[in-house]
Amino acid sequence: MTSDPPTALTVLVAEDEALIRMDLVELLEESGYRVIGQASDGQAAVDQARGLRPDVVFMDVAMPRRDGLSAAEEIISEGIAPVVMVTAFSQRETIQRATAAGVMGYLVKPFGKADLAPAIEVAVARWEQMRDLEGQVAGLRERQEAREVVDRAKRLLEERLGISETEAFAWLRKAAMDRRVTLAEIAAIVVSEKA
Repeated sequence: MTSDPPTALTVLVAEDEALIRMDLVELLEESGYRVIGQASDGQAAVDQARGLRPDVVFMDVAMPRRDGLSAAEEIISEGIAPVVMVTAFSQRETIQRATAAGVMGYLVKPFGKADLAPAIEVAVARWEQMRDLEGQVAGLRERQEAREVVDRAKRLLEERLGISETEAFAWLRKAAMDRRVTLAEIAAIVVSEKA
């Protein structure tokens, strides 16, 4: 569609049956999404996802060369995009495997145009929540590591200079301000000088 708004989400469609793939592409474009790639097997889907970086990937489960579940797992583990499985399989085992792979949405064929937007919106929202949580966890990990290095530096200063913990912390804070670095950076210098 040439009249898509610039903020239209981009989609990669991976489906081995050409007719179903064309129908899905048409439904997505009619719904205002921009299809930027099409793949007929799982490996091609992974390769295209890496290159195109779509906002969401629609992936069939049963495909040649590489099944959709393992392709979805790789796309998700690399942090490329959320995956919505599009499949005729509604068996519990397939759904469990999709969940274990990190799939964010699941549509069972046949489905209609009205089913696409909710599946995409939920998948993208869950993906963003997951990315936010990963960022928060990384931030917490960094703060914990910084705290640990500051504590080690304080203990070293207490031993070396024969000062209290409060004095060691004040020493670190002043040294950090004098050098215009963070407390963790000056603490790392103190710790590395011990080695």
